[in-house]
Amino acid sequence: MVRSLLVALLALFAFDAAAQAYPSRPIRFIVPFPTGGATDVMARTLGQQLHEILGQPVIVENRVGASGAIGSEFVARSAPDGHTVLLGTISTHGTSPAVNPKLPYDASKDFTAISLLAHAPLVLLVHPDVPARNLQEFLKIARGGGSPIAYGSNGNGAYNHLAMEMLKGLTKIELLHVPYKGAGPAINDLIAGQIKAGAHDIAGVAPHIRSGKLRGLAVASKQRIQGMDIPTFAESGIADFEVTAWYALFGPPGIPADVLSRLHGAVVKGVGSPEMKKVLGNIGAIPVAGSPAELDAFVRAEVARWSRVAKAGNITLD
Repeated sequence: MVRSLLVALLALFAFDAAAQAYPSRPIRFIVPFPTGGATDVMARTLGQQLHEILGQPVIVENRVGASGAIGSEFVARSAPDGHTVLLGTISTHGTSPAVNPKLPYDASKDFTAISLLAHAPLVLLVHPDVPARNLQEFLKIARGGGSPIAYGSNGNGAYNHLAMEMLKGLTKIELLHVPYKGAGPAINDLIAGQIKAGAHDIAGVAPHIRSGKLRGLAVASKQRIQGMDIPTFAESGIADFEVTAWYALFGPPGIPADVLSRLHGAVVKGVGSPEMKKVLGNIGAIPVAGSPAELDAFVRAEVARWSRVAKAGNITLD
């Protein structure tokens, strides 16, 4: 009995030592999208906070391609020791699984959910030469019988493609979809007037709205965006249209509970830091930290939601 108790105590001490040892080397923070965008800015700001909290360097690495699938798969196949994490999004863990049956990972099974980081509401936008100054005027133009308004998205099956298709179904309007290879080219062409409309998360377009290069007609959230005079879809007569781009932290499957607990605690503290709040506020995003269980349930619900939209619109990348 004494020997059994000694073995149990040694195991407990080893468990505590392992927890205290994490992280034992630099943490790789994988961003599956290019530098300079909202995901990159968030990762670098949070990475600095995690460095200060955990005491190890956090190296942000942009592994781009295949709408975020390359970087996501890399993390899904990494060692589950907490030293490799992913900044996942509505695209990597919401809409892509809904439209791409050949995705090289399962968003619900191949990751350890760590925490939500932020939400950024979707905004319906038009080029300033479009005479619509609100959502109802936009819908009236779209129903006018002329050539369909061309809108750009981040690509076939992207979250803003699915969101606009959902809007078309709700309002019975016709729009012409123009897919791009990412948000940057789509926003640039909208600013240039090559296309006339689009729907992007506020984190990527806030500066262009403030400068007058783009006009925001309606925001797909329950409340207005702080500091911007853009009504919600509900205020504009379209109820039940809520779409937010979201950002979250994931790791490979099987991260030990003690390591996950320490990492999660550091992330929550980092998201709540003044530096992170300032960066998110500047791009119109809202900090939202939560538990691993909450993120896991949220991802499953998002995949199910967008799968219904994709099925209704017959949208698939297969």
